[in-house]
Amino acid sequence: MPTLHADLDHWRTLPIKQQPSWTDLDAVAAVSAEIASLPPLVFAGEVDNLRDRLAKAAAGQAFLLQGGDCAETFAGATAEQIRNRIKTVLQMAVVLTYGASMPVVKMGRMAGQFAKPRSSDTETRGDVTLPAYRGDIVNGYDFTELSRQPDPARLLKGYHTAASTINLIRAFTQGGFADLREVHSWNKGFAQNPANQQYERLATDIDRAIKFMEAAGADFDELKRVEFYTGHEGLLMDYERPMTRVDSRTGTPYNTAAHFLWIGERTRELDGAHVDYFSKIRNPIGVKLGPSTSPETVLELIDKLDPEREPGRLTFITRMGAGKIRDALPPLLETVKDAGATPLWVTDPMHGNGITTPTGYKTRRFDDVVDEVRGFFEAHRAVGTFPGGIHVELTGDDVTECLGGSEQIDEATLATRYESLCDPRLNHMQSLELAFLVAEELEKR
Repeated sequence: MPTLHADLDHWRTLPIKQQPSWTDLDAVAAVSAEIASLPPLVFAGEVDNLRDRLAKAAAGQAFLLQGGDCAETFAGATAEQIRNRIKTVLQMAVVLTYGASMPVVKMGRMAGQFAKPRSSDTETRGDVTLPAYRGDIVNGYDFTELSRQPDPARLLKGYHTAASTINLIRAFTQGGFADLREVHSWNKGFAQNPANQQYERLATDIDRAIKFMEAAGADFDELKRVEFYTGHEGLLMDYERPMTRVDSRTGTPYNTAAHFLWIGERTRELDGAHVDYFSKIRNPIGVKLGPSTSPETVLELIDKLDPEREPGRLTFITRMGAGKIRDALPPLLETVKDAGATPLWVTDPMHGNGITTPTGYKTRRFDDVVDEVRGFFEAHRAVGTFPGGIHVELTGDDVTECLGGSEQIDEATLATRYESLCDPRLNHMQSLELAFLVAEELEKR
């Protein structure tokens, strides 16, 4: 169990990366103090439930599906867009549940995914250099001096936008929208599309299983509701620290901004502020691992973040790239297996496969995403460990940001509906296609 809250602020004495260059520190302190006085967005009991679910996934008895926006925007927090993202995750989860023959833990990159790490503190266009866009919770996307100025008031707007988002998530997932039969009917329409008929067998098998459940008297009232958890990258400490509360029952600190938080590839230094802070909170936590990660680093991260080897506490999210995962991942799996640790292993097939087109669009090839997923499963089969989940940047909308898929999006098509402010996302159809392909891999286990 993490250390009690006496040293929760030790991170302030350590090197820290990827934070805004605030110009008014008094304003930041005032906003952080206000956020600290506001109600939590999630509760300790919910967080504990998720840790139990992730422990089952790490043991090979469940599978994690984590999906949502690269970077949420305030303007994108509409009822329709939130509903479409939830709908997409639910549709994927039905397919994966059947393929895995086990529960699927559903989690959105939602209700807090507002901050983004950047490779440079500034952006230059022509002869103008301005601060980089770090997500709506920090500054604006428009390339003007006023827009790009970090604004502490955005921290508070981030809290309220996250609150309204999670309120709607709860309504959709508990109020009948998530009814298994309705979600499956959406998938049948997808599989009957001529472009996706290779998935019709699986959709038909699921249909037959649901009809059997109905005939056998399954309690579909219970299947109208689902557990749906939230997660985001715990990047911006002026938001994460004031959302950290000490549970009155146990005296243990929880980050109440989300059920699950992860540390990015750019901020996981062992002696850095983020790792220190994350080691003190009770939430289940993730760490992104790129292709250059050494086995020694992984063991050191385990010792720092999960010294008691608690099931469900630590998730490794691998982002290797399709051309590297088959070589880079097995040594990490072997080392951790030999050390007797049992973290949850999840693949992020998005971040290692970015390309830029000649016309300047950041994109990803759907075939590369699929290939990395297959490489992830192959590596686990070779080592004898469990491929426990998938972490995907997606939207429920019909955007054109990633190349390929059954819609055959090409470079000329990208410009028609490219809406992401940061990284390209799978659209609704591509997300469902990926779910059917992952289900096929799960059936091979």
